[in-house]
Amino acid sequence: MDTSSARWWACPLDVGTLAADVVERVRAAAAALSRARNLDLRPATSPALVVASFAALEHLRVDGDAVESWAELSGFARTADGWVRLHGNHPHHAAALQKLYGIRDRAGLERALAARTGSQVEQEVTAAGGIAVRVLDRAQWQEHPQARDRARHGWVEVEDRGAREPPTPIRPRPELLAGVRVLNLTRVIAGPTCSQLLSCLGADVLRVDPPHRPEIREQHLSTGMGKRSTLLDLRDAVQRERALSLAAGADVILTGYRPGALDRHGFGTEDLAALAPQAVIGALSAWGEAGPWGRRAGFDSIVQAATGIAVACGTSERPGALPVQALDHATGHLLAAAVLEALAEGRARTIRVSLLGAAEALHSLPRPLGGDVAEHPVPTVRVRSGARELIAVPPPLLIDGRTIERDVPEYAAAAPVWRD
Repeated sequence: MDTSSARWWACPLDVGTLAADVVERVRAAAAALSRARNLDLRPATSPALVVASFAALEHLRVDGDAVESWAELSGFARTADGWVRLHGNHPHHAAALQKLYGIRDRAGLERALAARTGSQVEQEVTAAGGIAVRVLDRAQWQEHPQARDRARHGWVEVEDRGAREPPTPIRPRPELLAGVRVLNLTRVIAGPTCSQLLSCLGADVLRVDPPHRPEIREQHLSTGMGKRSTLLDLRDAVQRERALSLAAGADVILTGYRPGALDRHGFGTEDLAALAPQAVIGALSAWGEAGPWGRRAGFDSIVQAATGIAVACGTSERPGALPVQALDHATGHLLAAAVLEALAEGRARTIRVSLLGAAEALHSLPRPLGGDVAEHPVPTVRVRSGARELIAVPPPLLIDGRTIERDVPEYAAAAPVWRD
């Protein structure tokens, strides 16, 4: 895939190279697994597929209608000494802001924040269970304790736990991941992007969510191809045992909640390695698992704001953002590549990736040269989710020249059991 002839996005940072590199790693890993499983499959990709897939939510149409991707209380807001970025897409995060500041709408929020410093807002909102960070420039971030702690860590860190027996392909299903069971304990974009790719390559992916905090419908529809979805409350002993039983029988386990959040339920990374020694375990975090922010929640836009990306993409008047949620999509694809590599090599591995790692990888790339932005068609497909018709972007892989889309099973409609 040639990325040298034109820019893919208008951006002062080289998002195109970041995206192309991770998807190429996925393609190479898929080819290696095809050889390892004696399957004559030819994985490929294209610039158009990559560009479109990194904006999957923006291109999604549900019964012909576009979807809203940002809630009223999300986004940048002025403070007394600069800017903060807030994330209020999820109801419990929005409720934390409303309760903390006694506000009902965006105007009230902006009035409340204008009288406070950025540090004060960041601390107050985090303590209240919400999501907010100060907008920092690159130099400020590099002096931050979290940046200093994570400087010695890579974007992906792999712990090899020993050999595993590769699953036998199910005949007559000549699919790359036939017979592979994937337990998905991730939400929003990065983790679901990874598990959607695995599902579209033939894995039995079962997504498990808590009933008291369901996924946002549009996010499920944009990353849910092929994945069965069920609800289990890990606070309930019977349902927790059901989830642990699923994990024990999985070939791949993906976790994406705030580090430490699932430990009390027996789903910590080390717990899972003991429960499922044969499994490839993917652990996704916002800030990495160590450092003062190691157990803090975060999202793509929040990591952009803290690490200098928002300043680099903004103007003298206002911070900005990447043209797509590249930290999420790139990290999801990197995790998928590392999972495929582990399966190809027959290894049980624990793979740790973070959105912060993606931000640092993006900053490490040379700034893109000037020039026109390449025009790419948007390769969409028609799939269904129950009674709904979706126009969606498929994952950015071709197998034998064909896209690998699947219908999107309805949310929370599956039984908590493996298919095969």
